[in-house]
Amino acid sequence: MENASSTQEPLNSEPSFAIRGPPSKNFLRSVSNKEPQFTEPPCIPPRLSTTSLSLKPFFSPPASPPRHHLSSTTPSRLHELHTNYKCISSILKKDGQILSIASSNGLVYTGSQGNVIRIWKLPEFAECGQLKTKACMAVALEVSNDRIYAAYADCKIRVWRRSWDGNIKHVRIATIPNTGSYVRSYIARGKDKMMKHMGPISSLAINVSYDILYSASLDRTVKVWRLSDLKCIETIQGHPEPINDIVVADDGVLYTASDDAAVRVWRRNFCNGDHPHSLTVTLPAKSSPIKTLALTVDGGVLYGGCTDGYVQYWLKGWLSGQLQYGGALPGHTHAVMCLASVVNYVVSGSADGTSRIWIREQDGRHACIGVLQGHRGPIRCVAAFLERVSEDTEEGCTVCTASLDGVLKASWNSGLRLNPFTRALIAMRLIIFQQPPDPMTQQTESHKDANDNQDRNQIRFDRRILALKQESQ
Repeated sequence: MENASSTQEPLNSEPSFAIRGPPSKNFLRSVSNKEPQFTEPPCIPPRLSTTSLSLKPFFSPPASPPRHHLSSTTPSRLHELHTNYKCISSILKKDGQILSIASSNGLVYTGSQGNVIRIWKLPEFAECGQLKTKACMAVALEVSNDRIYAAYADCKIRVWRRSWDGNIKHVRIATIPNTGSYVRSYIARGKDKMMKHMGPISSLAINVSYDILYSASLDRTVKVWRLSDLKCIETIQGHPEPINDIVVADDGVLYTASDDAAVRVWRRNFCNGDHPHSLTVTLPAKSSPIKTLALTVDGGVLYGGCTDGYVQYWLKGWLSGQLQYGGALPGHTHAVMCLASVVNYVVSGSADGTSRIWIREQDGRHACIGVLQGHRGPIRCVAAFLERVSEDTEEGCTVCTASLDGVLKASWNSGLRLNPFTRALIAMRLIIFQQPPDPMTQQTESHKDANDNQDRNQIRFDRRILALKQESQ
């Protein structure tokens, strides 16, 4: 970590997953990663009290989710569906707690307490490489367009470029921010607008269409980085409490979740000068801090994992385009720490050591179709993706769960229940299956992508011009 006489030290050199908040807020307790009793069945925390429902905004959830909003599955039915999922891999490395996970092009990346990011090849989950740095604790990972972004405990982001020249290679190309830009930004713009986060980074999100990387931090801010030159172009004062997770939709809408028990929705306005992102709506989750977010591929459903064990979700209206509270998914006995969404499935990982798999039916209702067990510690991160070993095999879903016990598990389900809309998206190749990496094929695609960079830049420019015209009208 770089230091200067005129710079300010970060709030904390090691990220913590405990809830922060003033004593006046009656937040439900979150399980700390230092609690040792993972081998015993966890006790059920107190649920939100049931109160009489009063008139509230359309996006506000009731104090206790009504019965018709809760999805339940009988034990016999749950056992029957649970057999569809098979653990295909369980890996333990001496890296300590696994803190982050990401998947791309038939590869899975995992970050841990150590200074190594491990790379696993699908479908056999064989280790095929490592990304090493002097910094430790890769708390967040994102992969986009053959670039890997990793946020570390020193409040910096490292960037690698992936190439497929016969073999899979990774070359580190940048650190965000570098020492010079950090000091210059502090002197020129002041500490409130400087590039470096003043607290541990908690989450990363990428919007390729707008050439933007977002980083959220426990310092209560979200920083906006331009991917073309990796410069900080905006700092969003997001929440009054630490920000735990962020997701971004394809249309550029940004969602932030915080310990203040709310999700905030931000839109980008190109005419706002130095602060193009503006707050449009706040989605409250009552007295339960939100630890994680997930968004469906079409942006129609937003999920929020809370410390009370519920997964709250909001549905986007077909006509209004506004988010309306949809309900809550019960089942976990401890805080929901991670979420992943793939087609019409959502996967939740909890501090109770289990992962639940939910299917979203055509009518919008959810049903739990499986509970994955086996971890002896809280599940910190989860990834889910469609996978097809070959063109002749049936499509399936792979769920990767990584825990604070240091174990990476992969489960496979070949009996997908895809609705007609999802199958139509797959037919149009708007949803892509993960394939085992073929270096020669990937090399050809990389050269093709390089030749198409100019076209992509032109498309981005045209989109920006169109957005400016719409704002000026």
